[in-house]
Amino acid sequence: MSELSREKRIGIVSVVGAVGNTLLAVMKIVVGFIAGSLSLIADGFDSVTDIFTSLIGVFAARVMSKPPDKEHPYGHGRVESIATKIVAFIIVLAGFGLAKQAVGNLLSGEELVQPGLIALIAAAISMVGKTMLAFYKFREGKKLSSMMLIADAKNMRNDVAISSTVFLGLLFSKVLHLPILDPIAALFVSVWIIFVGFQVFTESLSELMEGYSEKEDYLKIFAIVESMEGVENPHRVRIRTVNNMLIIDLDIEVDPLMCVRDAHQIAVNIEREIRQALDNVYDVLVHVEPIGNVEHLEKYGLCRDDFLE
Repeated sequence: MSELSREKRIGIVSVVGAVGNTLLAVMKIVVGFIAGSLSLIADGFDSVTDIFTSLIGVFAARVMSKPPDKEHPYGHGRVESIATKIVAFIIVLAGFGLAKQAVGNLLSGEELVQPGLIALIAAAISMVGKTMLAFYKFREGKKLSSMMLIADAKNMRNDVAISSTVFLGLLFSKVLHLPILDPIAALFVSVWIIFVGFQVFTESLSELMEGYSEKEDYLKIFAIVESMEGVENPHRVRIRTVNNMLIIDLDIEVDPLMCVRDAHQIAVNIEREIRQALDNVYDVLVHVEPIGNVEHLEKYGLCRDDFLE
């Protein structure tokens, strides 16, 4: 799959999410006001945040499609991570707003209105719609290795739980004739929204911090280098990600009397083998050193000993 087609597909998935969430949000907010259900209105505003997250996905896909340039030699893929942070911020902000409203209703002392049957029907429709959208975004996010789509899918997967909570709250409120269950359900929804927002934020930190935790990929690199004749001591191996692509740096040692052309060919062979062994490799930089070389100012990197248990 070309990078361009990947970005186009991310944009399409985001548009589908925006349209689906718009329909659900309008339905729940309108029905919530008509039926007097705070929890359904809260669920509707949660869907409004999903509209913004999907629109952010559309914008991010357009920026990611731009080729590398002088100011951005690694391309524009990091915009996806930035977009994920914005998504998390919107989710948390919406959660706090809904929590404030739910607590206000519970403490106001005013007589609470029993939500109508139409609210229960709308909540059931929301459960089905959210389930379909969450499954679609998660499936496409996995296919496209899109952190942003997967984060949005996790948010929508939790929306299914939220809509289910709203449905159960409305059901028991109607059966038991306890309208207070509706704002209690709304408060639960808001707390869950805040939790999901923080979770999305923390999970997306790794790329910006240039972290990488796939031990198997490091071991594959060491195995490739160690299988090459005339190469010793692969070290200072570092892997970072830009969007779904890997950038790999490593040092190797060769005979100090080897000619530059032969040393260069070894580096080329290592790069080729790494690209064949690992998926989505954007760039590989192989630094060649003479055997026994010691660099006192050498920055941190990994060697095989770091993975011995």
